[in-house]
Amino acid sequence: MLELLIIVAILIIDLVSKHIAAAWLPTLPGGSFPLIDGVFELSYVENRGAAFGMLQNARWFFLVLTVIALAVLGWFLIRYRRKMHVRVRIAIALIITGAVGNFVDRLFLGYVRDMFYFSLINFAVFNVADAAITVGGIGLVVDSAFTKKGHEFIKLVDALLEKKPSAEDKKAVCGETGEENEPESAECEGKQ
Repeated sequence: MLELLIIVAILIIDLVSKHIAAAWLPTLPGGSFPLIDGVFELSYVENRGAAFGMLQNARWFFLVLTVIALAVLGWFLIRYRRKMHVRVRIAIALIITGAVGNFVDRLFLGYVRDMFYFSLINFAVFNVADAAITVGGIGLVVDSAFTKKGHEFIKLVDALLEKKPSAEDKKAVCGETGEENEPESAECEGKQ
């Protein structure tokens, strides 16, 4: 399964890069290493909040939110995999990977280790997990907005959110399962 390979490979890259950054960068003068002087550097930061440093010290909120998001995305990916095309599955796998990578940091360290910094534009310091979430999210939006298969994915999500009762649901409500149920809706009128 391609999605599992993506999740495992990028998660390993994320965790290894965080470990190297935490061990090496603080020992350098200023805690940073310029890759392209004045443009891009490695700079170690311990982020106790969300993206761009928002919601500082809300560790338990993020842990619970991540568990819920992972459960929903994992269920969705497993349950509807055959109805999704490969680009959507890859995008969801990237989002899952990033969520797991940052979850591991928050769970065991209480903060997320970041190290990539675009100093030219003073952009927030980020890590591989953040990049995976961003690329997955952008990929999902672009694919959903500009491709036919993406439009089909949106229809699938819409159908799930509307969750119209299935034939089995209607039979149970209308008493067609052999039980003596009273009709509970207008849909059942005339069926008893």
